[in-house]
Amino acid sequence: MSEILDILAFAAHPDDIELSCSGTLIKHIEQGFKVGIVDLTEGELGSRGNKEIRKEEADKAAKLMNLSARENLKMPDGFFDLSEANKISIIKMIRKYKPRMVFANAVTDRHPDHGRAAQLVSEASFLSGLIRIDTGQAPHRPETVYHYIQDRFTQPDFIVDITGYFEKKMECVKAFRSQFYNPDSKEILTPISGPEFFDYLQGRAIEYGRLIGKLHGEGFTTERPIGISSLKSLI
Repeated sequence: MSEILDILAFAAHPDDIELSCSGTLIKHIEQGFKVGIVDLTEGELGSRGNKEIRKEEADKAAKLMNLSARENLKMPDGFFDLSEANKISIIKMIRKYKPRMVFANAVTDRHPDHGRAAQLVSEASFLSGLIRIDTGQAPHRPETVYHYIQDRFTQPDFIVDITGYFEKKMECVKAFRSQFYNPDSKEILTPISGPEFFDYLQGRAIEYGRLIGKLHGEGFTTERPIGISSLKSLI
């Protein structure tokens, strides 16, 4: 029987989570949350590395984060669609781990896979609660779906304070040595493989942190308003 998770984070590619919301996951894991990641593809169309290397890197990052689970659905990188089969694959993961909360890719972004993955996971999260969709598992619908912010700046609906966790986040990012700055690499340069990209990540975290009066932050968007039971939640 699979462990029930508090948060199940979906990503179009291995490293999407590390770049965008790993600080949030690390912080909550340290607070006792059970967290897992499901990568939709193996990132096989990436200009650097290959799917075998990406798998090793993803496993290393999972250990650094102390994840409870990490799986890969092996959908075709760049070409997965909103098909019934793909939705069923995600539904099976949601019903397997029964998360209260799902994280998904940015609703719109530079890479077309990100927005498509956002829609795919959002729709599957709803459909997972329908009893007439038979996967041999009990239906389960997450309470919330939140979208982490990726390459393009998006005004966040809420920001998580990750002060004290940014360095650990960067360890997880750098686990993907094939994709990011490596002075020993002979592979082609990409928009994310130069040393300045790490400065961008720090700048983004500082920018979001500044908006909430903290040192570092990670931003998210919501699909519906967040409800609170007391104003104490906002203090």
